[in-house]
Amino acid sequence: MNAHAKTAPFEAHLDVYEQWFEENRFAYLSEIEAIRKVWPSQGRTIEIGIGSGLFALPLGIAEGIDPSPAMRAKAIQRGLNVTEAVAEKLPYRDSSIDAALMVTTICFVNDPLETFHETARVLKPGGVLVVAFVDRNSPIGQSYLQHQDKSLFYKEATFFCTQEITSLLHQTGFFISAIYQTIFTDIKILQTVEIPRTGSGEGSFIVIRAEKQ
Repeated sequence: MNAHAKTAPFEAHLDVYEQWFEENRFAYLSEIEAIRKVWPSQGRTIEIGIGSGLFALPLGIAEGIDPSPAMRAKAIQRGLNVTEAVAEKLPYRDSSIDAALMVTTICFVNDPLETFHETARVLKPGGVLVVAFVDRNSPIGQSYLQHQDKSLFYKEATFFCTQEITSLLHQTGFFISAIYQTIFTDIKILQTVEIPRTGSGEGSFIVIRAEKQ
């Protein structure tokens, strides 16, 4: 599937995308808190699939890539340095990046294995890749699957379980150093920022920290 088919909904409905984070603020903040648990605070950091910058900004990430013109424009408007690119072909030199973040990006790439290979290429030895995603086997993941045909943004997505992501990371030379989870409550009734827990199997939103060996 070409990249346009997956980015088209974000082009046409950027306002709906942004509104989701406003309406589900506690889920959004809970996800950021889980990422903070494993995100390095120093060095050159990027977000792969930076979108409109809603995760990059609070995490102190200044640059990244995204294939969607509308998303890039919004992120640039917010002061971020964004390049047009796809995850399978990153516009960075070998061993030039200290840490890379992907938030739900892995659900939309055409080749997850090549994506992780390419990320390993641009990371320095010992560099960090943080992969955050909705676990397919979780309550939210199952709900997304059941309604996927009618979903505005996830219609063309591929959902993964935690074990599948860790397997892909191992295949591409990464060492898993930490796994956190959050969103233990139905986001429709969530009224507080949840405290992330280690491991997986309970929360719907998973954050994996992997290090380049």
